[in-house]
Amino acid sequence: MTNDERRRTGQVPADRREPVGQPVVRGDPAVTGDRAHEAVGFDPNDPESVAEAARTVRSFSESTAGDDDHVFMLRGAAACAALVRGVGSYKRAAERAGGDVSVSFIRKWARVHDLPQSVRRHVARGQIAPTAAKHIARVSGDARLHLAWATLDAGLTVREVRRLASQVNDGTPVITTLTDHGVDIGTLDVSLPPDVYLELRRRASLEDTDPGTVVADALDAYSD
Repeated sequence: MTNDERRRTGQVPADRREPVGQPVVRGDPAVTGDRAHEAVGFDPNDPESVAEAARTVRSFSESTAGDDDHVFMLRGAAACAALVRGVGSYKRAAERAGGDVSVSFIRKWARVHDLPQSVRRHVARGQIAPTAAKHIARVSGDARLHLAWATLDAGLTVREVRRLASQVNDGTPVITTLTDHGVDIGTLDVSLPPDVYLELRRRASLEDTDPGTVVADALDAYSD
């Protein structure tokens, strides 16, 4: 049996696992630094918190000052998701927020809140633009993660992410979509301590394989 045949084929979690509205990423000092203390949570089961979410959504939709503020935009996304959960539908959420808030606006940002933490942390750090995250969130399953990591590794623009997400939703497999776009999936530059690098090379040579396979097998064993 080959290494590829032994390798696990289970999907990596591609959806949010934490409670809706909880500032898991925004409240982590390791990600947002001193701004962690500013993190506001929204509880969809608390009427007062839902009311605050509605006010936040309206303010978020009307503001352009925070376009480059990734943490601000994640808070707006959390408010959208909590408001939807609290009132029961996108339509009611838009009505509750009032103003010019649209169903489409709330749906798009609520989906960003639904992205897995592994992706949201890069949004909070400013490494994935929130506008790109909106398009990553349009697809489901592993396609979300492939698009997110391609955005980081291949430096995809928001426009490119938008086009690729549309192709995936039109039925083209995400691997095919990214490969046709010139993304070398699975290729990643890493820096290792010298002693670890020597051991990796030694093992790959003795096992008549390449370093990437040794790393992949070690990650599989670590995950198990």
